[in-house]
Amino acid sequence: MIITIIQIIVSVALITLVALQQRGGGMSGLFGGDSGGVYQTRRGMEKIFFTSTIILAVVFVGLAIFQFLN
Repeated sequence: MIITIIQIIVSVALITLVALQQRGGGMSGLFGGDSGGVYQTRRGMEKIFFTSTIILAVVFVGLAIFQFLN
């Protein structure tokens, strides 16, 4: 039961981080719109959001596998 609650919290945080990473274009970026920009290096908060997204995705998959095996 506790794993399910943790997984829900992680998934909400993951959705929030992905939504915060969309740049420009308003809501169109959330639904696959192209920003049309050139590749830029990530700096500051953008880099923290990117790294946190990867970490939370790995945690989410790990929790899903753990829950599946038990």
